Amino acid sequence: MARAMTTDARKKDTREKIELGGLIVKAGLRYEKRALLLGLLIDAAGRIHGDDAERSRLTAIGAEVFGRDAE
Repeated sequence: MARAMTTDARKKDTREKIELGGLIVKAGLRYEKRALLLGLLIDAAGRIHGDDAERSRLTAIGAEVFGRDAE
């Protein structure tokens, strides 16, 4: 039988979901349909699986945007 999440675990889970939603906003995709967002994420997951070059390319793009925020 599954145990209920503790209060701390629920808070951590909620914080993580909020942060992930923030990434959607940061990427400029706030107003896109959920189905499109899920499709984008599934496609990207497939493209980076086993493709270190693509993973590195996309990581560099994200790091650049995060770096701009620190300025």
